[in-house]
Amino acid sequence: MTNTNVLVLGGTGRTGSRIVGRLRDRGIPTRVASRQGGSPFRWDDRSTWDAALRGASAAYVCYSPDLAFPGVAEMIGEFAERARSLEVNRLVLLSGRGEEGARASEKAVQETAAEWTIIRSSWFAQNFSEHFLLGPTLRGRLVLPAGDVREPFIDIDDLAEIATAALVEDGHAGVLHEVTGPRLLSMHDVAAEISAAAGRNIEYVPSTAEEFVADVARDGVPHDDARPLAELFESILDGRNASVTADAESALGRPATDFADYARRTAAIGIWNPRIESRA
Repeated sequence: MTNTNVLVLGGTGRTGSRIVGRLRDRGIPTRVASRQGGSPFRWDDRSTWDAALRGASAAYVCYSPDLAFPGVAEMIGEFAERARSLEVNRLVLLSGRGEEGARASEKAVQETAAEWTIIRSSWFAQNFSEHFLLGPTLRGRLVLPAGDVREPFIDIDDLAEIATAALVEDGHAGVLHEVTGPRLLSMHDVAAEISAAAGRNIEYVPSTAEEFVADVARDGVPHDDARPLAELFESILDGRNASVTADAESALGRPATDFADYARRTAAIGIWNPRIESRA
């Protein structure tokens, strides 16, 4: 694309901040839109939408906590319409793999944007180091309603590389990238990989939704966020995503990052070291 000016929604978040960094490294004019960003943006305040969109030619669209939550598809469709009216012609949407509730949002973008790319992602590896599973990992007990289901965890850095290319390069318009990591792992496998990398024992404890909600409440995750996540996990962790695709490798031009490499890299920066309180 020429004369590209990119809007990154959630530009201070996990995927957005990585995309912003890559765009700026390329010298691409980039606008960070988030609750705390330079361009204030709130999904529930439509008066903030136009200021964020105006003047952009492409936008990265993500919704937190999850695209599959009730009412989100309608909001995404309204946002896509507003973007098109302001000549933001290229939209790159982050979606969730195996989430039926997210398909309506995908369809809304596909039917509206002049150029669209869908990045339908498997679980993020970084959920264990940057999000709601960091607290349980630090406690040494992963309490999740996941049974023995296997998941091909994707490294967010790989996803961000693909999204950045989709925003500014040719060849991604009209493409749905269903991205996964290169290997299937159960939560028992995840616990073993993190244990080996961090040099401490992490165990996986299969749980009910209620037990998961109670556990993450210890880390300040609100019930209104945790309960829908638990219900989503119970829905999608039924084996439907227990397969690996070649989409990430194809888009990256190299193998996708293995979970073991992510775990070693993350352990090296000390994020999984238990916090030791000083004693008087």
